[in-house]
Amino acid sequence: MSGTLRIVRRVGFATATALALAIASVVGYRTLTAPPSSLLRPWHQAIADELPAATLATTTWSDYLTHEKRLLDTVDQAIAESIESADEHVANRYAAMSPMHRVRLARDWNRSYELQPVGDTRGIVVLLHGLTDSPYRLRHLASHYQARGFLALSPRLPGHGTVPGALTQVQWQQWLAVAKIAMREAHVRNTKDLPLHLVGYSNGAALALMVSLDAIEDTTLPRPDRIVLLSPMIGVGELGRFAGVLGWPAALPSFAGAAWIDVLPEYNPFKYNSFPVNAARQSSLLTRELDSRLLLVGSEQLAPILAIQSLADDTVSTAAVIAMFERLNARHELVLIDIDRSALVDGLLYNHLLPAEDLLGNGDYRAAVLSNRGRTDGTLVERRRSASIWTEHATTLRYPFGVYSLSHIALPFPCDDPLYGLSPRSDEGFGIALGALAVRGERGLLRVSQDDLTRMKCNPFFSDVLARIDHSL
Repeated sequence: MSGTLRIVRRVGFATATALALAIASVVGYRTLTAPPSSLLRPWHQAIADELPAATLATTTWSDYLTHEKRLLDTVDQAIAESIESADEHVANRYAAMSPMHRVRLARDWNRSYELQPVGDTRGIVVLLHGLTDSPYRLRHLASHYQARGFLALSPRLPGHGTVPGALTQVQWQQWLAVAKIAMREAHVRNTKDLPLHLVGYSNGAALALMVSLDAIEDTTLPRPDRIVLLSPMIGVGELGRFAGVLGWPAALPSFAGAAWIDVLPEYNPFKYNSFPVNAARQSSLLTRELDSRLLLVGSEQLAPILAIQSLADDTVSTAAVIAMFERLNARHELVLIDIDRSALVDGLLYNHLLPAEDLLGNGDYRAAVLSNRGRTDGTLVERRRSASIWTEHATTLRYPFGVYSLSHIALPFPCDDPLYGLSPRSDEGFGIALGALAVRGERGLLRVSQDDLTRMKCNPFFSDVLARIDHSL
């Protein structure tokens, strides 16, 4: 017995030692590879005074908007007092002289908003944006719903729309609490039992599902009649899972940069370019909680779901989205958009992406795939699966010349979006057109990744997204 005990102790000691060495190695590596603290600017170090989750649980929509205005004004003042002359340039959203500065915008889409329909209200929709994002992300979908007689409510989630430093302290429970504020406001406005839709993009899609799950048991929350998910964050990579360990060195002032995965210039007026470790960690905690909750409910308890996902997505797991749908029935639909397999750059791409149809399981849910008619034909066809039977339907869709795939960030934007479009409208002066930006020069000079600049930022098939939403109205 004593011999067995000694073996157990030795195994335990060896395991603990190996774990300690692994953690020490990760922390040491992170200390050496983290962004230098010298790169941190005032907007990285500022902390927005967001309301805690417990307070948000009893906060009304009106009270949240009042707090939001005060919060934004306070942040603006703090940055104005601490900004240095070297940061006063047009490509900095926090510089007072920049056309991207919040107060210079014709409309500040960093803030929560509501869009009232003209005429009688036919329904209500709540739209939840993604991580490091702002309510701007879903403005076009909100406007589309508005044009169809829906009142659109889109809240700014805590930590967003202010300074990236705000995401170093936020918790996912705060995001969920604000999503519930918007849903309860929708319920208050819904005096005629009108249809209620819930739209979520990326991290907002995970929140939309969490709200829907909570509404099954919480009678104070309205249950949506329809759920629309764009690039849903159902699963995240290992970086998110171990983000807490990666951020440990930041406890030392000399290694404050370790609290960040990326520290970049803030040239986007409605999205942070810098990415804190805590943001990845909170998103990971949210998706893990969501996954465990989904295992406990039947698909008939959820409102019909329409999910649209690009096959090529460097941010969320397409496989995780498919795995979730394997649990759902025929009331729910998943749409996958394939890469352009006829593109002239085909030979320059990694060939590990299987055709979208090959990734789909044998679940009862409805599936649709937008893919090339053939290897030499850029025209897309829609292959639909219903009751295990595939049918093919012609479309007029095709990838623009030189575009080989969509991206995680592309789905909610038409290609005439004034900020992210390939052919942007000029009626809104954001000071920059990121979707059409072409930066050329010598390599090694840019602080931002060339991959980020070339990432597809709009959706040439946005009209198809709207048509699928309209089908459920």
